[in-house]
Amino acid sequence: MLNEKIGINAGLVWSALAEGELNVKAVKKTSKLTEKDLNLALGWLAREGKISFNEVEGELFIALV
Repeated sequence: MLNEKIGINAGLVWSALAEGELNVKAVKKTSKLTEKDLNLALGWLAREGKISFNEVEGELFIALV
């Protein structure tokens, strides 16, 4: 059950990133996920090699690969 929820949330994150690279705060706002659910979804997508991370001046940005 939890894996299904994480997969659905990963889809929400994927949709949020379809417009391009966003910082973590913008992804959270766009996807309307809690911090915990967002982190689980990001981990899922990162493990699958679907997203990349870029840190600029201490701020984390995420983009689709």
